[in-house]
Amino acid sequence: MKLDRLDAAHPGFHRAEAETGERVRQLLAVNGRKSVDAFHRELGGLLWDRCGMSRNAPGLQAAVEQICGLREEFWRDVYVGGKGEDLNQVLEHAGRVADFLEFAELMCHDALRREESCGCHFREEYQTPEGEAQRDDARFSYVAAWEYAGPGKPPVLHPEPLEFEAVHPAQRSYK
Repeated sequence: MKLDRLDAAHPGFHRAEAETGERVRQLLAVNGRKSVDAFHRELGGLLWDRCGMSRNAPGLQAAVEQICGLREEFWRDVYVGGKGEDLNQVLEHAGRVADFLEFAELMCHDALRREESCGCHFREEYQTPEGEAQRDDARFSYVAAWEYAGPGKPPVLHPEPLEFEAVHPAQRSYK
């Protein structure tokens, strides 16, 4: 499929430019007390502890709640110095951290929905009697494309089925 060529006169360009400008204005207007780096570190620690390689439902549910709270705090108390007209690496980083907060919430929703252990992600509730990862290929053979619907709204899952022709999924054993 060939996509239409976009230029600065396209309505989509104007819409994206306006949305980006509004986000920059919002970030600069907060003028809070907590650095972007502090929010970034806190989010990273939360994900490592709750949505890392070993995870469980109560931890993932707590992570979703903590991420929502952290996102509210971010938009209320982040400090981004400088202006938006010049190169401002803190502003750029703040935009990325705002995106990371949305993405982290989606990751936790996905991990919570996947009631299996697969690959290097181990759901403590889903293991064989020998302590090995327990797959559920009948229910989870898809790519999860999540749509962020906004703060306080449940995300939307758009599953994209996987088709295996040459190599088929199998239970992994490390014994």
